[in-house]
Amino acid sequence: MKIIDIIKKEKIYGIIRQDDPEVAYETARAYLEGGIKILELNCPIEVTKKVSILKDAIVSQGGIITTVQAHKALENGAKIISSPIFQTNLTRFASCYSTFLIPTATTPNEAYNAWRARMPLVKIYPVDEMGGVDYIKDMVKPMPFLGLLPCGNVKLEEIREYIKAGAVAVGVGRELYDKGSYNEIVNAVKNAVEMVR
Repeated sequence: MKIIDIIKKEKIYGIIRQDDPEVAYETARAYLEGGIKILELNCPIEVTKKVSILKDAIVSQGGIITTVQAHKALENGAKIISSPIFQTNLTRFASCYSTFLIPTATTPNEAYNAWRARMPLVKIYPVDEMGGVDYIKDMVKPMPFLGLLPCGNVKLEEIREYIKAGAVAVGVGRELYDKGSYNEIVNAVKNAVEMVR
């Protein structure tokens, strides 16, 4: 199954931002145990290497802005490259290495240009500051062909609303990993996964 099809099926794109490698690794394990398979890691690269070999894990390396970083991510087991920007160097890299790239856009124009560059999924960030669910609705209405991944302070109770609004999947981070203990994160993830099933 292609990565885009897995993302469409799973609907939740789990994000982890953590500088402490051990905490990041345990958070990733909690996500997987709770049922989130696609994990964007904005963490030290050694975490990517450890998480990528866990059962069912599909690792997206976040924060990539150069091809050097992209190479390193792939060498350490990442299957997806996620960038906070949209630029041609990374689209060329993704094409050459048959790698799934998720660029980021803020405006409809940027999202459209990413689609024209054959990006099947575009992260919309920061979605909450741009208008949340209504912003996605307004963007999808004239361009239903866009594959959008809203991210940025998404609340758990909003996940279903974003999907109904036309998002392919939803990026959720702090709302899950700020829950506290390992078991609390697992339970929060399970609840989130249940919402979209």
